[in-house]
Amino acid sequence: MQPAGASAPAISHMRHYRVAPAALLMSLTCVAVYAALPTFWQVSTETEFLRGEFENLSIDSYGRLTLGPTTTTLHESSAPFLWTVIAATDGGFYAGTGNDGQVYRIDASGKADVFFDAEELEVHALATAPNGALYVGTSPDGKIYRVDGPGKSSVFFDPADKYIWSLAVDRTGNVFAATGDKGVIYKISPDGKGAPFYQTKATHAMTLAFDREGRLLAGTESPGRVFQIDAAGKPFVLLDSGYGEIHKLRVHPDGSIFAAAVRGRAASGSATSMDNDASTTAGDATPTASVSVSTEITAIAIVDSSPATNPTGSARTPVGPGAGAIFRIDTDGASEMVWESREDTPYDIAFDGQRDVLVGTGNKGKIYRLSGDPYRPTLVTRANAEQVTTLATDRNGRMIFATSNPGKIFRLGSDRAERGTYVSDVRDAQTVATWGTVRWSAMTPSGTRVDVSTRSGNTKTPDETWSDWSSAYSSADGTQISSPRARYLQWRAVLVASRGTAPLLTSVTTAYLPRNLRPRVSSITIHPPGTVFQRQFPVDPEIAGFEGDTPDRRALARAQGTSSGVSLGRRTYQKGLLTFAWRADDDNRDTLSYEVHYRLEGDTAWKPLKQGVTDPLVVWDTTSVPNGRYVIRVTASDAPSNSVSTALTGSLESTTFDVDNAPPAIVVGQTRRQGNVTLVAFEVKDADSAVQKAEYSLDGDRWITIYPRDGIADSRIEQFELRLDADTGARGVIVRATDALNNVTSTDVAVPSGSNSR
Repeated sequence: MQPAGASAPAISHMRHYRVAPAALLMSLTCVAVYAALPTFWQVSTETEFLRGEFENLSIDSYGRLTLGPTTTTLHESSAPFLWTVIAATDGGFYAGTGNDGQVYRIDASGKADVFFDAEELEVHALATAPNGALYVGTSPDGKIYRVDGPGKSSVFFDPADKYIWSLAVDRTGNVFAATGDKGVIYKISPDGKGAPFYQTKATHAMTLAFDREGRLLAGTESPGRVFQIDAAGKPFVLLDSGYGEIHKLRVHPDGSIFAAAVRGRAASGSATSMDNDASTTAGDATPTASVSVSTEITAIAIVDSSPATNPTGSARTPVGPGAGAIFRIDTDGASEMVWESREDTPYDIAFDGQRDVLVGTGNKGKIYRLSGDPYRPTLVTRANAEQVTTLATDRNGRMIFATSNPGKIFRLGSDRAERGTYVSDVRDAQTVATWGTVRWSAMTPSGTRVDVSTRSGNTKTPDETWSDWSSAYSSADGTQISSPRARYLQWRAVLVASRGTAPLLTSVTTAYLPRNLRPRVSSITIHPPGTVFQRQFPVDPEIAGFEGDTPDRRALARAQGTSSGVSLGRRTYQKGLLTFAWRADDDNRDTLSYEVHYRLEGDTAWKPLKQGVTDPLVVWDTTSVPNGRYVIRVTASDAPSNSVSTALTGSLESTTFDVDNAPPAIVVGQTRRQGNVTLVAFEVKDADSAVQKAEYSLDGDRWITIYPRDGIADSRIEQFELRLDADTGARGVIVRATDALNNVTSTDVAVPSGSNSR
């Protein structure tokens, strides 16, 4: 069983910089096989920081890393999924699980006992009755049980529906059940008698809540809508989200409604979604209590910000929705999207103080805090699990959260952690590299510190073969990396607080010099003889009086990748010219130059054709060489980006091709009469290429093809026979021959009087 939207998030690439400040070059003393220009790996945005692993740290949308709230493990379950958790009256919790269909009773210390064991596999919904009994909704072949204590249970309501997704109890003790896969909401009286209350016309009714006036709220899947239903069962759509599913509804103390929308389950009607729901009681318009979880960040000017989530509070309907979003519906009915993520799927919502919103997500186990006006996200913590399925509070108002994969319950503290650790993702230098300096930007109030260290190795995943973590580097302005040369690099930052004050890390930059790799010429294209291309008019005109590429052009060329190519303009024809184009690659993203040589087939000596070529294209005037079969060789060099001692070359030879600028010869043979037909035999010869075709014309009229005697023109000598009949004495006969390289010749044919063409 996997969560909805459980596909791996798409992660954007970190930025690359190819510059060469003098101070850094002095620190990169390298041998002759290393490239001349260093690469800078910078981590400074939320997206980039989120690619790493961290403990007791928070990240805001500006990419600022600081100490977060403490997180302690309260309970570790043997069940892989904890679908729903609700508070018990004695300060403990009830937890519904899968795939064993059990309900655990967990006390305040984390000790757990099986409270109820259902025949079904999943417990997605729990709710408490006014008298303290527990309602349990199971799936598949859903039933609702009433559990009065360990070993004291009975079937309370057994609908025909397959799934029980959510339960809600109103002030008078009536139970409402959201079901699938027909999208029916049932109303069940305290004595267990129930009937359909509203048919949503959706595939699933997923989540239930009550607004401040006690009206029932329902979120559905396929389509993802929020309904408000009055006591008579009259519905009103508050939100049509554009997403596949409304997974959770929560009501804020001010009466506004928050909805967690997700992209939708992989297959409609399957029980494979990360679906859970906690209890909702009409007497409490805030089904999840508030808790103070604060990680205040000192203001600092940040130039670059590339958040992975949408921080704006602009109301809009998503086009091509991402993994999920949070919508707010105000008491006047107006709705707006307050958070959206391409990578994180929201599963539950809680409230932190008067305005802030906590969002539990998957599939990286993150909890976000939305604050400010408009809302901006801060990553509060990241659990050691794939999904945060439920956010709840204990009797003392302390926040707890449940996870799946694995199934655990954590307590989220209100105090800032004294120490937090961030481990970056692994940087692949593509080959063994020489490491340069590491530097970082941080605010470290008195007594606090940020310790940065590195390690390296030659396996993609760090293991025992990697080097140990280095000692903490001394200077944030730049310290030589001490880890050994290797292909992969990773850095670690440890943030340490002092007397309640925390440091703030905003960026880390490491430099390395990759081993210079040989450029490759991967293909050579020989265009048909005479085919040439007009040069395209430049989009960015050259600057008068300035030679070479501007910095912007060089940066654009690097950003476009490591492969060379050329944009060709309109095709034209120019006899005697031959166009060659090729493709070359350089894994170091070096600028390449080219040399082109040629030789006759059978010769061993190469002769230069063009040198210092910057475009992967050469046009050869073949009239400057004798006819024959030739081969060219293209050599790519990365010398423009490397020193003389480190530059490397790579070359490729073309297939053989013909150079032939001489026309074929037509030899007219015997002319003989056969009845009313005159037969003219002739031969076409070409010394260097195959005869392509022969044609004839009478008095310069249209040309008519003559086919060889063997039926195919494929050799340098071809025999033809022209058949003429009737009287052609007063008409001129012209024969024309063309070889494979478009050389043309023609001749007059003397035809005895008394013949006409046929």
